[in-house]
Amino acid sequence: MTARGRGRPGHDLDSLLRIAAVVFHERGYDGTSMDVLAQRLGITKSAIYHHVSGKEELLRRTVDRALDALLAVTAEPESQRGPAIDRLRHVVRRSVHVLVAEQPFVTVLLRVRGNSEVERDALARRREIDAFLGKLVAEAERDGSLRPDLDPALTSRLLFGTVNSIIEWYRPQPGLDAEQLAEAVVRLTFDGLRNPPAQP
Repeated sequence: MTARGRGRPGHDLDSLLRIAAVVFHERGYDGTSMDVLAQRLGITKSAIYHHVSGKEELLRRTVDRALDALLAVTAEPESQRGPAIDRLRHVVRRSVHVLVAEQPFVTVLLRVRGNSEVERDALARRREIDAFLGKLVAEAERDGSLRPDLDPALTSRLLFGTVNSIIEWYRPQPGLDAEQLAEAVVRLTFDGLRNPPAQP
């Protein structure tokens, strides 16, 4: 294993990436310097360079972590086999879990605008996810599981816009863990807000 892969006690790559993601979100990528990161971590810049070559690699690793997790959801067996509506529910549920587990990284990912090669690469990978979701929604509309009077691309954007909005407000709290949040999102998006009529 290389020196960068080993890490140092108390300052491993994972903790470095988590802090970098938070600072990128707070200050923006351009407004974040290696000095700022070193100060936030309480270490020297040379200790950061022990793990990564520079700020650009930090950004790439940050967005790749979010993208890898989200793309992995689309590759799960439950996302690939079975009725389209069931696959879509699974993707929504698991995406919520990813957002909760990787919140700092997904937050940075959703802020990229294509201003650098790293950001353009990230946007290209995001489009892969969007295309998969759009096809899944379209399939569910064709088989009658979803209402057909809305454009599949619009439905997909609205559905996953709801999921992505979680990063703006969710904080771990008693009584609302990842599974409870995922269940609430699935019920709301697929069953709606209206109280079902009472059974006779």
